[in-house]
Amino acid sequence: MKKIDIYDTTLRDGSQAEDVWFSVEDKIRITEKLDDFGVNYIEGGWPGSNPRDADFFDKAKSLRLSKAVLTAFGSTHKAKLKVEDDPNIKHLLKAETGVITIFGKTWDFHVKEALKISLEENLDIIGNSVYYLKRHTDKVFFDGEHFFDGYKHNSEYAMQSIKAAEEAGADCLVLCDTNGGSMPDEVRKITEDVINNTTAPIGIHTHNDSECAVANTIIAVHSGAVHVQGTINGLGERCGNANLCSIIPNLQLKSGYDCMAPGDLKLIREISRYVDEISNLRHFKRQPFVGDSAFAHKGGIHVDAIRKRSETYEHINPELVGNSQRILVSDLAGKSNITRKAEEFGLDLHNEERKARAGEILKRLKNLEKNGFQFEAADASFELLMKKELGLYKEVFDFIGFRVIVEKRREDKEPITEATVMVRLPDGNVEHTASTGNGPVNAIDNALRKALDKYYPVLKEVELYDYKVRVLTSGVGTATKVRVLVESGDDSSSWGTVGVSENIIDASWQALVDSIEYKLLKGE
Repeated sequence: MKKIDIYDTTLRDGSQAEDVWFSVEDKIRITEKLDDFGVNYIEGGWPGSNPRDADFFDKAKSLRLSKAVLTAFGSTHKAKLKVEDDPNIKHLLKAETGVITIFGKTWDFHVKEALKISLEENLDIIGNSVYYLKRHTDKVFFDGEHFFDGYKHNSEYAMQSIKAAEEAGADCLVLCDTNGGSMPDEVRKITEDVINNTTAPIGIHTHNDSECAVANTIIAVHSGAVHVQGTINGLGERCGNANLCSIIPNLQLKSGYDCMAPGDLKLIREISRYVDEISNLRHFKRQPFVGDSAFAHKGGIHVDAIRKRSETYEHINPELVGNSQRILVSDLAGKSNITRKAEEFGLDLHNEERKARAGEILKRLKNLEKNGFQFEAADASFELLMKKELGLYKEVFDFIGFRVIVEKRREDKEPITEATVMVRLPDGNVEHTASTGNGPVNAIDNALRKALDKYYPVLKEVELYDYKVRVLTSGVGTATKVRVLVESGDDSSSWGTVGVSENIIDASWQALVDSIEYKLLKGE
């Protein structure tokens, strides 16, 4: 099994993505997580470009990494300076990392138009920078910036550029598709030509501007590259970098390459979600391998088949990448979906009476979805529905009524919102409470919790994570029907609930009540 080195550049290239910013503490935490995950190299940043990255490398010296080698990134020395006098080179050495990665120009267009120097001078700069750094650190990787574009424009000069790095002692020559515009067949042909004309290990670094970053990386490895650069979740400038969360499973599980230990591969979904969380980004549910929807099944025929053999509609075992199979319920569902969901919820449908109810549950589901309900992201509401249909539901309170008042007294002041709620508790007592909030939904939530907290103190654990409103009908203006999806959670789990009405407050009430009832019934 051929070994492939995984080089993660989330902390540098990934941080250049729009809406992404890492503090020094964020970078330390991600570094430790990437080390646990098992990548070979972690590119920590560019110490010569900003104080934050310089501070990170100072703090990172105290880290005790067990699997990964920390790498500092920078450029070749400036044309007007000797290599030993260049501040960028000094910062790279000051970082005291086991590996230094530098990039240099390999496209003659960039040399002439961006650097404004001769082609020969650029070759000297590449050679001098690599040679000097090799005398002061263990390993030097050379990133050939814009290599594929340079090769397509002037293959002879592009090859001269990376050969200058190779002759100076570079430990790996990384071919970069910096603009992300190359096609897989181009990458294959060019990578093969480079490998046939060099002796140093070859790496690949691609961007996703043509939606080909993952494919280009994989085909480069098939062509002989042994070093892969990318980011977690494909974070990166413009359209992003090559996504390691897709590349690693594809290479290891489908192509027979050795990227990391099988036990480490199971952590890939966890690291994917962790980086999104630190980045303050919502996880992309349809992301291959690691997304929530990657092994989610909705169609009745699909569900019936995977209950017999999961490989009928799953390309790998989801547990290999730390994911799990999910069954969705919708108007496309069949009895197999209902049976499988019952198994998930721990509900027994094996006796004849409950088997017969499965058909009624399916009919009820389809009618509700016809009226705008959607349970794919509202498992908690569907579990409550099933329990009610099966006679397993225990009412936790009796609703009597609620009222919401929104009053705006001055144009330059925020509205005042107050909600009153009246419920009857299981002991027969009626609670009539009022509360304010920063909006009608928040006010109702506060008033309902106030009424129930004394009887159900466990509700203090529940938090509202997300609230979404979807307009369902068009052409009727503000009289439209809406669907409200609420995501709630506690310290151990999260759950989704749904409500539908022409009145947004009523739809919100339905979803909030389901959320509270689910928490209370879950506890039992």
